[in-house]
Amino acid sequence: MIAFVRGNFVNKSPARVFVDVNGVGYDVQISLHTYEAIHAKENGLLYTYLHITENAQTLYGFAEPKEKEIFIHLISISGVGASTARMMLSGMKPTELANCIVSGNVNELVKIKGIGKKTAELLVVGLRDKLTGFVTELNAITYSLNPLELDAINALMALGIGKPIAEKAVKKVIVSNSDSSIQEIIKQALKNI
Repeated sequence: MIAFVRGNFVNKSPARVFVDVNGVGYDVQISLHTYEAIHAKENGLLYTYLHITENAQTLYGFAEPKEKEIFIHLISISGVGASTARMMLSGMKPTELANCIVSGNVNELVKIKGIGKKTAELLVVGLRDKLTGFVTELNAITYSLNPLELDAINALMALGIGKPIAEKAVKKVIVSNSDSSIQEIIKQALKNI
């Protein structure tokens, strides 16, 4: 098993990255969440999971160990393959996904491409107990949004911008200019996207 790869990110896209490790190139499948974490970096470390099937050997990479952990939990459920699990982690942050499963929020889970009601229910039944401690730990790590940040993120999402991108843009504006109005935050965030 390949636990991680550390090297230069030669070619990055939202779905995959080629990692040059001392002259050996690894084709690593990634989620949108991981892409957002590495897109500005030239090199780094990805935690990996080698998925072996009858027809292929696919290496999946994750920017953080917790994302890898939830990926492994997801593929343990009947009907959820590795590509579906990656799609789920692209559709929601690991924290959001774990929260949906633990809270039994089937309606949010079926919004993810490739997840039907039956699969969503299987995820809730199969992983609720396993992810309860995981959610508590992740929520302790996750930063809390103030109402101004939340309003700005919701406004950007209403304009069709994805939640992770909206959060990142708003956070960048807040860090550099903490006393801005909601309108100014939205304007500046749109310039940063």
